[in-house]
Amino acid sequence: MTERPLLEVKGLCTQFATYRGPLVAVDGVSLTVRRGETLALVGESGCGKSVAAMSVMRLVRRPGRITAGQILFEGEDLLGKTRREMQRLRGDRIAMVFQDPLSTLNPAFTVETQIAESLRVHGVARGREARARCIELLDAMGIPAPRERLRSYPHELSGGMRQRVMIAIAVSCSPDLLIADEPTTALDVTLQVQIMDLLAEIKRQRRLAIILITHDLGIVSQFSDRAAVMYAGRIVEQASVADLLAEPLHPYTEGLLGCVPRLGRPEVPITPIEGTVPDLVAPPVGCRFAPRCPRVMDRCVESEPPDYRVGGGRIVRCYLREELRQGAPVAPGEASP
Repeated sequence: MTERPLLEVKGLCTQFATYRGPLVAVDGVSLTVRRGETLALVGESGCGKSVAAMSVMRLVRRPGRITAGQILFEGEDLLGKTRREMQRLRGDRIAMVFQDPLSTLNPAFTVETQIAESLRVHGVARGREARARCIELLDAMGIPAPRERLRSYPHELSGGMRQRVMIAIAVSCSPDLLIADEPTTALDVTLQVQIMDLLAEIKRQRRLAIILITHDLGIVSQFSDRAAVMYAGRIVEQASVADLLAEPLHPYTEGLLGCVPRLGRPEVPITPIEGTVPDLVAPPVGCRFAPRCPRVMDRCVESEPPDYRVGGGRIVRCYLREELRQGAPVAPGEASP
């Protein structure tokens, strides 16, 4: 019997009210995440990755709102839960590591206070037990002299240490799902590898499911099992990372890979994607990538292509699959298995 996905997102739409009209930042997104799996959500800045993650956490604030879809966590729709129920769930069953730990951590409180607060709120530990758990967590995060670091304030820590503290808070209550939003932003290459190795080890030990939000395909190739490529609020391709990197099927995915330098192969040129991301208040008719696509066809600018299943669980939103006689249309709201 196939295990039910830990998380199923179906037809999710999130929009923001603007003076020009609604801006649909997430438009019909569907995906699944299984226990012990890392799903990378990939795309340019502004494509909707972070808004999708905040929607899953039910943290979208006005003028934003979720307008359609389902977010099923272990079969229960999070959109039907009350604010209090979501507060109990966040940090306990589902946790998130945000992009900038310096702005996320409270500058007025010590590291111990902030980790212990998560333990106390979710009834995991208090008092001396919480302090011992804080030390244990910092040690597991690879922070030297963890007992002394408990008294530190965020500004007294390096960028790498602050990120480790954020991860310690996120995993303190042993969640089932961790959402990591650009967890290596502003860190040097060495620290990036250390942070990602740390997440990979936590995943292995706890059978943790991770949604990794990133634009870095190098990180995706090393630390993810599957990838969903987003463009202008929509997912345009879903596949295993191995398949995606070996043979990208959507022109946008091809363009992203063309922007990555090839180590040891200086003869391979870096080819940027021409044009700009469309205005999501007034998106183009048809395929949203059509104005930038080197393989655009007449039908691409006339109507939005459906999702096509192309074997091996791959889903691609592109008319090329039909032109090449590859793939069958997918039912609306269906995600890659």
